[in-house]
Amino acid sequence: MKRLMSGNNAIGEAAVLAGCTCYFGYPITPQNELPEYMAKRLAAVPDGVFIQAESELAAINMVLGASVAGARAMTSSSSPGISLKQEGISFLAAQELPAVIVNMMRGGPGLGNISPAQSDYFQATRGGGHGDYKIIVLAPASVQELADTTALAFDLADMFRTPVMILGDGMLGQMMEPVTFPAKKKERHLAHADYVLTGAKGRPARLVKSLILDPKEAEDHNWKLYRKYQRIEQQEVRYETFMLDDAAMAVLAYGTAARIARGAIKRLREEGLKIGLIRPLTLWPFPNKIIQDTAKHLHDFFVFEMSTGQMVEDVKLALEGKARVHFYGRPGGVVPTPVELSRIISRHYYQSQKRKK
Repeated sequence: MKRLMSGNNAIGEAAVLAGCTCYFGYPITPQNELPEYMAKRLAAVPDGVFIQAESELAAINMVLGASVAGARAMTSSSSPGISLKQEGISFLAAQELPAVIVNMMRGGPGLGNISPAQSDYFQATRGGGHGDYKIIVLAPASVQELADTTALAFDLADMFRTPVMILGDGMLGQMMEPVTFPAKKKERHLAHADYVLTGAKGRPARLVKSLILDPKEAEDHNWKLYRKYQRIEQQEVRYETFMLDDAAMAVLAYGTAARIARGAIKRLREEGLKIGLIRPLTLWPFPNKIIQDTAKHLHDFFVFEMSTGQMVEDVKLALEGKARVHFYGRPGGVVPTPVELSRIISRHYYQSQKRKK
């Protein structure tokens, strides 16, 4: 049965159905509906724990504590709040602990404003904190995808023992759409997982730490993490294409920007312009191969972001100079319409067609 829900609330319901029993967070707009929902929902869950922490720093470290005890734990925040969590996220990655982190991005830098933006891409896809590490970054574009992605995020976090970030924005978190939820998952039993600390009675003691003073031991650990990230890059790349087969120009966009781009492409197709879309669903690992394969027969790519340009760098890295890259961005919380975007794309499209002649 479909339910009409906001994106923030849909994440909360999907998290509980996925087996999340612990939520720790601190208020910040535009994601406040999520902790509000979790406060009420977890009260009805056996062993459910909700804590409004005294700070974002405290919240992420509470997630670490719950994770190492074997619980499915999550936190959420928005841009500057996520910045405050970065040390804890680095600790989670170093200790190979699963966790789900939601970032409903807002305009920035600094405190910025509460309007939707996509200016946290670099922070999310480059690890965000100190040290050699990555986190999986998922980029949904609808309320239904927010729900589906939340369940996937918990599974990937457990599978690879790593933090997973759901990267949304203020518009996705606030909008209301019909959503269908899967059946509640069976209870997870992690008491015997080799990293869970539940007491050492009957087994050798365990130590979960990120302080590795011996340089050789630290290097070995970092190479181990690196090999894990290589496996993730090989196995977990996700993307969607739209009208790409006969396209003469490919648009790349994610999240809310991809919704706007899809609307613009429909308009342009009606005008006879052959435009297609590549929408990354994972921002890390980034879908390099589909971009490279597309560049074998298509030589113009148009990147649209609600920022001054961050994902565009990954597109350029994927292409290795083998195609032209055009860019259009709107930073600070300005959300363009499909009509506005279609005009910009068409201008670049016609310019590229002139070059071919």
